[in-house]
Amino acid sequence: MFRGLSRFLRTNPVSVQRRMSHSSLDGKVAIVTASTDGIGLAAAQALGKRGAHVVVSSRRQANVDKAVALLKSQSIRVTGTTCNVGKGEDREKLVQLTVDQCGGIDILVSNAAVNPFFGNILDSTEDVWDKILSVNVKAAFLLTKLVSLLILQCLLGSVERSCCVSLQGLGPYCVSKTALLGLTRALAPELAHSNIRVNCVAPGIIKTRFSSATVIVFFFSCSSCGKTKTLIGEPEEIGGTIAFLCSDDASYITGETVTVTGGMSCRL
Repeated sequence: MFRGLSRFLRTNPVSVQRRMSHSSLDGKVAIVTASTDGIGLAAAQALGKRGAHVVVSSRRQANVDKAVALLKSQSIRVTGTTCNVGKGEDREKLVQLTVDQCGGIDILVSNAAVNPFFGNILDSTEDVWDKILSVNVKAAFLLTKLVSLLILQCLLGSVERSCCVSLQGLGPYCVSKTALLGLTRALAPELAHSNIRVNCVAPGIIKTRFSSATVIVFFFSCSSCGKTKTLIGEPEEIGGTIAFLCSDDASYITGETVTVTGGMSCRL
């Protein structure tokens, strides 16, 4: 799910930079896709509370308006727009709006994902695979490419991508998220010479509307072991990890996948 590009130097005087905490994102501009609910909204909140100007987006204007109002009520600098990341024109509009209204881009958190299928992976169709891979993998890469081309000369950053652990019934979705691990490893050395960091966030089972069916299934499968409360996380717990990876505290981390699973046993 989870992704960002952070600028190392803006026009701030060096003396101001030295007074800032390493974890501060004051003066940074952050795009967070699919950020009107769940992990995306939590990421926008975490980045905004650390000083970033966040640009939130969703396919529906009503959802954008609601998220913008919430973030403004929390004294977070925010701009909102509709965006379907599966459409090239929407990706370009998102980037151009951010540059025009905010003056640049420092952080990209590529959080948008779809899952139109639940069931035995052998029952999934070609259309299902085309939809999932187009949005969850290809769009994430193309948006990263679009943003990185604008900032190669002067930015230091990281790309956070969310990646679900493998669960029965979500085969194509989990394959698409696993592909993001490889994309992260491929992008990291390519962009390192431009001081752009690339990292991946792999959440466990997080309580969101998107994963509600998964949480229910997982609850019943784990209820006998008494560990359900420990293993199901909150969106804010992922948002904090994303904010850390976008900060200078993570300046020596790139090409990594950070698992945030509450102790759930998993292998990447």
